[in-house]
Amino acid sequence: MKKTILLLLIMVFTLSTFFGATLTVGIRYFTEHYILGNLAALLLEEHGFNVVKRDGLHALPSREGLITGQIDVLAEYTGTAWATYLGQEEMITDPDELFKKVKELDAKNGVVWLDRINVNNTYALAIRQEDYEKYGFETLSDLVAYWNEHPTEFVAGVDHEFYERPDGFFAFAEHYGLDIPESQVLTMQTGLTYEALSNNKIDIAMVFTTDPQILKYNLHVLEDDKNFWPYYHISFIVRKDVLDKYPEIEEILRPLTLYLNEDILIRLNYRVDVEGLEPEVVAREYLEGLGLID
Repeated sequence: MKKTILLLLIMVFTLSTFFGATLTVGIRYFTEHYILGNLAALLLEEHGFNVVKRDGLHALPSREGLITGQIDVLAEYTGTAWATYLGQEEMITDPDELFKKVKELDAKNGVVWLDRINVNNTYALAIRQEDYEKYGFETLSDLVAYWNEHPTEFVAGVDHEFYERPDGFFAFAEHYGLDIPESQVLTMQTGLTYEALSNNKIDIAMVFTTDPQILKYNLHVLEDDKNFWPYYHISFIVRKDVLDKYPEIEEILRPLTLYLNEDILIRLNYRVDVEGLEPEVVAREYLEGLGLID
């Protein structure tokens, strides 16, 4: 009898340990990361984990939190990890190769990169839809070929950082062979480029490729056909010791790789930034729509 009771107690303890396991999901301070963090948290909760969300973080503190064990799961960008955390300067123009190298290097830090999500949140240049229909520009090379022949026809709008940074506007211009006067490039506060483009104050705007303002203002993003800007593909990263203990995390988060893409993430961002919904609400409704949570 005592042996039976002991076995039952062990079983109860084991089950409570599993179903009571707590994971900390790190969430950075911008909309996209709030959505990604809540997507991960909801899926983990659906599969029996208790989840603590540490939100409002900046990039370096969130990374440090993962390395030191304060954070277990975090959405990360390949370009950020490659240049900022891993200190690499080589420009890699193949997103799969970049992901592979980041994954290999970060393994030495006890960090496991799960599947790469088909979302690249990097810099880009955009034009109004009516100008796309007028000129037919598909790529940055198309734009540059025309712009070099008509150097004063277009005015570009960029934020102050993009104007000055080493992978910013003038580095792009050199890479693509664009030769225009500096007077044709205006600087403004981050985010105002969209409104300025919509109001015809500028003709070309610096954007981020998953920004919902692209959808709001019906802009056409030009393809970076010469691969100037780094890739910032998203992946969830997990500490190795955590994944060794709970290997099911990888399968639990795999649907985000299968179902998320740039267009979908732009729309999710739009629901938060433009329609004013809470990130957790947007994440929950998306997962419920896919039948991934109840």
